[in-house]
Amino acid sequence: MAAKSGAADPERLRLAEADEGRAAWRRWGPYLSERQWGTVREDYSPGGDAWSYFTHDQARSRAYRWGEDGIAGVSDDKQRLCFALALWNGRDPILKERMFGLTNAEGNHGEDVKEYYFHLDSTPTHSYMKYLYKYPQGAFPYDDLVTVNRSRGRHDPEYELLDTGVFDEDRYFDVFVEYAKAGPEDLLIEITAHNRGPDEATLHLLPTLWFRHTWSWAGGTAVPGLRRTPGAIRAVHDELGPRWLYFTGETETLFTENDTDNERVFGSANATPYVKDGIDRYVVHGESGAVNPQQTGTKAAVHHVLTVPAGDSVTVRLRLTDTELADPWAAFHQVLDTRRTEADVFFEGVVPDGLAEDERRTVRQALAGMLWSKQYYYLDVERWLAEHGVDPLAADPRVRNSSWYHMVNDEVISMPDTWEYPWFAAWDLAFHAIALSMVDIGFAKSQLELLLRRLYLHPNGQIPAYEWNFGDVNPPVHAWAVLFVYELEKHRTGRGDRAFLESAFQKLMKNFTWWLNRKDVDGNNVFQGGFLGLDNIGVFDRSAPLPTGGHLDQADGTAWMALYCQNLLEIALELADDNRVYVEHAQTLFEHFAWITVAMNHIGDDNQSLWDEEDGFFYDVLRLPDGGATRLKVRSLVGLIPLAATSVIGGWTDRRFPELIQGAREFVRGHPAVDALVSSHHVLGPGAAGHHLFALFDEDRLRRILSRMLDEDEFLGPHGIRSLSRYHAAHPYTFEVHGEPYGVGYLPAESDSGMFGGNSNWRGPVWFPVNLLLVRALLNLHAYHGDDFTVECPTGSGRRMNLYEVAREIADRLTATFLLDAEGRRPVHGAQPKFAKDPHWRDLILFHEYFHGDTGAGLGASHQTGWTGLAAVTATLFHLVGDGDWGALREEPLS
Repeated sequence: MAAKSGAADPERLRLAEADEGRAAWRRWGPYLSERQWGTVREDYSPGGDAWSYFTHDQARSRAYRWGEDGIAGVSDDKQRLCFALALWNGRDPILKERMFGLTNAEGNHGEDVKEYYFHLDSTPTHSYMKYLYKYPQGAFPYDDLVTVNRSRGRHDPEYELLDTGVFDEDRYFDVFVEYAKAGPEDLLIEITAHNRGPDEATLHLLPTLWFRHTWSWAGGTAVPGLRRTPGAIRAVHDELGPRWLYFTGETETLFTENDTDNERVFGSANATPYVKDGIDRYVVHGESGAVNPQQTGTKAAVHHVLTVPAGDSVTVRLRLTDTELADPWAAFHQVLDTRRTEADVFFEGVVPDGLAEDERRTVRQALAGMLWSKQYYYLDVERWLAEHGVDPLAADPRVRNSSWYHMVNDEVISMPDTWEYPWFAAWDLAFHAIALSMVDIGFAKSQLELLLRRLYLHPNGQIPAYEWNFGDVNPPVHAWAVLFVYELEKHRTGRGDRAFLESAFQKLMKNFTWWLNRKDVDGNNVFQGGFLGLDNIGVFDRSAPLPTGGHLDQADGTAWMALYCQNLLEIALELADDNRVYVEHAQTLFEHFAWITVAMNHIGDDNQSLWDEEDGFFYDVLRLPDGGATRLKVRSLVGLIPLAATSVIGGWTDRRFPELIQGAREFVRGHPAVDALVSSHHVLGPGAAGHHLFALFDEDRLRRILSRMLDEDEFLGPHGIRSLSRYHAAHPYTFEVHGEPYGVGYLPAESDSGMFGGNSNWRGPVWFPVNLLLVRALLNLHAYHGDDFTVECPTGSGRRMNLYEVAREIADRLTATFLLDAEGRRPVHGAQPKFAKDPHWRDLILFHEYFHGDTGAGLGASHQTGWTGLAAVTATLFHLVGDGDWGALREEPLS
């Protein structure tokens, strides 16, 4: 997937300049969140109810503490100066300055944005970006959306904006926002409003410039300022220096302060009449005294009142730059057209040959969503705790994250979804990095390094999970992602970044040790990680005390640790080529893996084993206080994660590190329990092409697991591997405790369980990240077993495939979620006729959190391009190397 145009690709030259520190091309980007209200950072309530403490209704009037939000917004990389779009259609009760959505309590499936916006394009340096917002011409149905969704239950569909009728007769504006950089600090902005309706319509378009509020907090900075100058708004900031926002015509400019309207929010007096909601009050409510006639402040808007004919469009142009210009419009069109062309050239080098046009469109929009979902994330936890009255030396368990006082988050970070999940999550971020590596390997590596830095990684070695609870436990996939990104870069460029790999290894070993010490209750190499990101997949809430007492031995938790061992072992061997000290690390990691393999495969008739011989599947084991145990026989991803824990080491290991092979053999011979299992798994005996296999199962068990995974009546859906077997639709699993039944049934769409709240469901839908883990494992298994190892796919079809072909089949089903089918519909759009038939909607793709297990319709967070951006990877992975040649990525390390 290397660029085809080489030095002729200007965007790659900009990336090189940015990576080498020669030009700050990443300084400005889409780093403004799409939701800051309702976040933990802004929550100062005594009970930690973030959604209720800072509401959408308050957001237009109340200054934020830690960040800013807006529509199609950009900022500098420390979010000192922000630019975004505000709109008014003459009918809405408020100025449209930010995206509206339902809180966790309001939505029948949890938090849920109720807007239509699309990240259409972006280069990695943000030299070119394109965004679309669909704005209704009628009054936005705020109350209707809240009332109807609140009245619906978990089994009902969500009430969407299209369902309200506000887009009927196409009475809406398509508002396109394009950005093009003339230089690292020079941003051209073109906003085009298309009237899709049958009648002429008026649109108030208010491009808005403001400073993040920093000046009134403890230790705050000096107050920056905005001031009207001829043809521009001039911004002055102590750190940024001067900036000019140029605009055309004698357009009205409106100035106020980015300060809280205390009178409206808290019922107390304002120090000045010019407060955060002043522009809203002036434009929508006609309060002439709400904006500053002196044309100064810390928030300002350029007020365009546009009359747009039916079926026509109007365009507005602006320029935000650090240079005072005599003619800011010179070469404006030329630069914009050039950046559009350069974006095309760049993506020609990213998207491999052989993809159809619709696939190329999908890949480009997926990557655009990834790049638009970068957000400046600021949180000084010690200061935040102090503001909550918590002494960092005396952690208060009643206050969220009170043991994470060391954390200072002050970075641009890839978000899962900048409205629904505008905060980083550890295992999400690992998958984000893989997709981002397709377009910006430097940024991808920096994201993986970020959570391992001393300001993020806990002193005890734990990686922070996510804002709502940094101390929760996400699956340990960081090493897997580090290795994946390293190998892809090595394959594309011919060299691996050993410095990156070594730095990550040292810190990952600290985290690995945390897992060993904290998550193996009995010291028997079986792990209990908690919910491990799979939310409601089990019978019980796996992060809460069990109603039975005792604890769960987790098949997935144990398999995650096996995978962690494998990945660290692979990294150690790669590094040992330069430094033999890593051979000792590799030996230790091999021994950890061996003992985990023994624990995973313990056989007995006492329900103690994670492996069920009768079913041919792995299950969690419930260990009771009286010493009894029982398997919780839910066929879910919990039992497929052991398949994902599969790695292959090249035959070069035998030649380069004979002491490792000899030490491994001595270890195995010295431990009969290990010998009985590890030897049968071929770790020490080479397979196809001389590779060594590390897996938690032998060939017989592999076939039995695959027979279930590839059964279309169980896991293999038309759009990927389901999170729960469809078998449980007719045969739900139930477990009774003290007369109360606990159950798990197949739910292809939204969950009927309140565990973990929100809209997450691991009881049937397809999730991209675990599908990629399984695809990667199948490619590893093929590299070991070769073409002669075949299975039925689908099970019972009589069609036999080798494991490379199986992996490609799953990837193709995943990709088909977004592609036009024989009827001209995209499965991701579900049953919405507007998306199916309207040319202004049909090719707009949303990358949802997860997908209906039977139809592929998008579910959950609608813009979670974060890990669903992996769609770009699954669509292109099999063009990376020749058919069946995945082992090429496992060849001898480069000296």
